[in-house]
Amino acid sequence: MTSVLVVDDQELVRMGFRLILERAGFDVLGEAGDGLEAVEAVRELRPDVVLMDIRMPRLDGVEATRRIGQLVGPVPRVLVLTTFDQDEFVYQAVRAGECGFLLKDVTPDDLVHAVRVVARGESMLAPALISRLLEQFTSRPPAGGPPEAMAELTEREVEVARLVARGLSNAEIGARLFLSEATVKTYVSRLLTKLGLRDRLQIAVLAYQSGLVRAGEGE
Repeated sequence: MTSVLVVDDQELVRMGFRLILERAGFDVLGEAGDGLEAVEAVRELRPDVVLMDIRMPRLDGVEATRRIGQLVGPVPRVLVLTTFDQDEFVYQAVRAGECGFLLKDVTPDDLVHAVRVVARGESMLAPALISRLLEQFTSRPPAGGPPEAMAELTEREVEVARLVARGLSNAEIGARLFLSEATVKTYVSRLLTKLGLRDRLQIAVLAYQSGLVRAGEGE
């Protein structure tokens, strides 16, 4: 059973998310009302996934994620809750190691799906968020420029990177390119290794920064 820690400074929001997740079969180990509580709760409870608000008192979700990533032992996946007016916070959260992003008005079904996706090691790029979020990266080139390995990617690897950047899952990419889901997973792993990246979200960011995908570009 996947274990979850719910972090939000509003008690009613925490209660609502807990109810949704428990009904879906997740083990909600606890709740935290700010970033400091979140770090301590992760240290003590060791959840698989942290559902993290960004704007909170004492310590925001961005810094809490950084500190969680520095803990000794297994580090949980972090799924951040955001709104469109928090673009700068989201940009910082990507750098801090967030594994997925959802809007706070997410439906119960989408919340459950996102937690499951993040728990199995993938990054959740909500379609409603990805263009707005990644637009910022087109004007923020990575330090030192794109990795030289970008020029060494095969045509198929480039295709997969573009579709990852548009928020498609492995299954959806497979259907688009007529590949098995396992084959797509292998391509994603190769991209991470070749480019020295941590997860799918970083592939998406690099795809936007390097011009493989442009903001507002059609699928």
